[in-house]
Amino acid sequence: MANRQALRELQSRLAERLQAARTQGVTASWLAVEAGSRKYLFPLNQSGEIFPWVNTQAVPYTQPWFAGVANLRGGLFGVVDLASYVSGQSPAVRSELARTDARLVALNSALEINCALLIDRLAGLRNPDAFSEFSERAPDSPEFFGHSYVDQSGASWQEINLQSLAQQAHFLTIGA
Repeated sequence: MANRQALRELQSRLAERLQAARTQGVTASWLAVEAGSRKYLFPLNQSGEIFPWVNTQAVPYTQPWFAGVANLRGGLFGVVDLASYVSGQSPAVRSELARTDARLVALNSALEINCALLIDRLAGLRNPDAFSEFSERAPDSPEFFGHSYVDQSGASWQEINLQSLAQQAHFLTIGA
């Protein structure tokens, strides 16, 4: 029970920081998340609300990376397993413990798509000062990838342009 309370407090602090970043000027540029074994950066202006893991309703005859649909604050959202979508692999089976860290990150409503990305862990907010170097998108990488960044500890972070992702034909075609 204490873990759930700590988790709620973390979510509350993150939500407050996201709101402050949007209203007080740009102090952070990205929401940092982990999905599978990779680290990603979502632009704050393209990210929406963060939800705790909820069971999704499976949809038959869909792509393996489409986790199903979920009721998030009264809205019906398609849920995409980000790690599975990016890797092209079948979704990982998450233990009950792993599900406590998993989150659904909704795309910003301005993108006009009711979709949430299933991620394994929130890693906070990041600004450009958190990184020691960056590189352009590799020519063979997906179109929705942005720059790659390396933080002071040497970890690599991949920026994902959520607007570009939401416009990809493959992303919009969930039927198997």
